[in-house]
Amino acid sequence: MTEARPAEHDGAPLNRAAARGQGGDTSCFAALDLGTNNCRLLIAAPAQQGFRVVEAFSRIVRLGEGLTHSGRLDDEAMARALAALRVCAEKIRRRRPARLRAVATQACRSASNGAEFIERVESETGLKLKVISPREEARLSVVGCASLLDLNQAAALVVDVGGGSTELSFLDLRPGDVPEASRWRPGRHPPPIFAWLSAPLGVVSLAERFPEPEGGGLDWYRAMVEHVKAELVDFRHADPLRPLFENGEAHLVGTSGAITSLAGLHLGLPRYERSKVDGLWLTEQDCRRTADRLLGLTRQERAAEPCIGPDRADLVLAGAAILQGVQEIWPCQRVRVADRGLREGLLLSLIAERGRSAQRRRRRRRRSSAAVAA
Repeated sequence: MTEARPAEHDGAPLNRAAARGQGGDTSCFAALDLGTNNCRLLIAAPAQQGFRVVEAFSRIVRLGEGLTHSGRLDDEAMARALAALRVCAEKIRRRRPARLRAVATQACRSASNGAEFIERVESETGLKLKVISPREEARLSVVGCASLLDLNQAAALVVDVGGGSTELSFLDLRPGDVPEASRWRPGRHPPPIFAWLSAPLGVVSLAERFPEPEGGGLDWYRAMVEHVKAELVDFRHADPLRPLFENGEAHLVGTSGAITSLAGLHLGLPRYERSKVDGLWLTEQDCRRTADRLLGLTRQERAAEPCIGPDRADLVLAGAAILQGVQEIWPCQRVRVADRGLREGLLLSLIAERGRSAQRRRRRRRRSSAAVAA
């Protein structure tokens, strides 16, 4: 196992130091997301159109590697995650943002030693991670992707494909009888979630459940798609929206490294470019053709693709299978690719909380002034 040494810090969790704004940049906010496959950090300042990125970090750590079979976080996987978290802690310590929110998701939720690992992270890095619920994970993904929703359509399905779970959030975008002033608009508040589902499958867990045979093959891929469909088919809470999907009045927003890799491959990019991928519209046929192309490549050939690389070569087809399984249960002709999600949702929530706090302070001052005048 890689040797792990405690990082130097002031003894207080970085979250609390950031909340107090100790000697830092009070205009910046930080969001950290430790997932089953990735560790992501975003430090940004509020701007007219959401936020301006000050610093970003992302590393594939595969914290959930082997979790499907053992039920525990592996020592080497924890060492990889801790190494990435030390980098994040140093960036946060250097920037000293006004607020920090750090969360962990499916791997730490489901592992028998997840709580022990969370304590170890705080001890060695100063970062206090909060394990969030699947419902909160779905909500934050919607917040992060909200600006990509097509408000000219009646419904949307936000699909957040993670390493260990997939969150599906169904949104009813029809105005109904809601007054114009109260209707949802990007940047105002999160769109209401009509129904949501957290399925216990992600790119890491699905790839481990269905190891790729020599030469891959369509039968192996279809087995993954059918497994995904079996996890989703009994979910009935979104059925009132089904006619909107069947009539072409709904669209899908897909957020994950696997989906952005599919988009980059579809575009034939010589290197990954977020500006060309984030917000890209794909048709259902575009997604199928790209998956078919991937099936014709060996793992080594997938690793050589600039928008996939060796870290995702063995996971990207699992991601494609999850997307296809969702599309076969909830048909959508239009798919919007999101190179954003939970991390951005965390950041936007922090910025919104600051705005609400400022409003409350102004109201208290007005009441105080009115009482003195009386």
